[in-house]
Amino acid sequence: KDHIKGNITFKPDEVDSFIILRQDKTPTYNFACAVDDMLSDISIVIRGEDHVSNTPKQDHIRTSLKYDKKIEYAHLPIILNDDGKKMSKRDDASSVKWLLEEGFLPSAISNYLILIGNKPPKDIFSVKEAIEWFKLENVSKSPVRFDITMLRHINSEHLKLLDAKELSRYVGFADEEIGELAKIYLEEASTTKELKSKIEPIFAPKIIPQEFEEQSSILLGAIKSAPYFDEYDDFKNYVMKESGLKGKNFFKPLRLLLTGAEHGPDLAETYKYLKNYIGEIAK
Repeated sequence: KDHIKGNITFKPDEVDSFIILRQDKTPTYNFACAVDDMLSDISIVIRGEDHVSNTPKQDHIRTSLKYDKKIEYAHLPIILNDDGKKMSKRDDASSVKWLLEEGFLPSAISNYLILIGNKPPKDIFSVKEAIEWFKLENVSKSPVRFDITMLRHINSEHLKLLDAKELSRYVGFADEEIGELAKIYLEEASTTKELKSKIEPIFAPKIIPQEFEEQSSILLGAIKSAPYFDEYDDFKNYVMKESGLKGKNFFKPLRLLLTGAEHGPDLAETYKYLKNYIGEIAK
């Protein structure tokens, strides 16, 4: 019996006279697996469906060695890549190491792998929550396609669930305000790697386009001389008055100086969490 595929039977002539030892006396895969499962007292084997054909061979080896404990199986559906082919080592996303390096959270990766080929009560959940309802019998029998876009969405939702201070650590800080700032950028970033690329330019030396160099220099002086303002509008009005700049010549360089980017979230929103760092940002 297979927990996912149901009852599976094999005719005697479907199992060939397979090799269990090579010429150098090293065991082949099926012999090593069967013996290792025996020695480890395994109760259930969960693996990919491409190993279904190995099941009768391994069962035969154990029976031949007088091992009478029945081992249960669950053969998971194949995961396909964008081309509809079985994912392999050549597919970056097949590596958990690559996913972690790209900024996907372990909790989000687990969430996604449990979700695909399954019908959970909701899309976003923790492993602890999944334990309450997960059943092997409910896993799809058909191949499933790996959807990196869906994984990005799930990762973004898990990032939103993080405590602000904890989130800030993923972008190089240990500060609640920076964590809240990072949450604003989750509207346009879905991984910690992308998030870090949004936050780092704020505190880095600014690269100003030539057309805004003069305006930026004037604005920088006004910002440095500005007193502390709790509200963005008060800060903006002061800097606008002191610099004498208006419209595009004011807002474009102001965004560049405060965020290091030409586009992004509403400055009024980001200012809430940047106001205590203005001196450090406007170097």
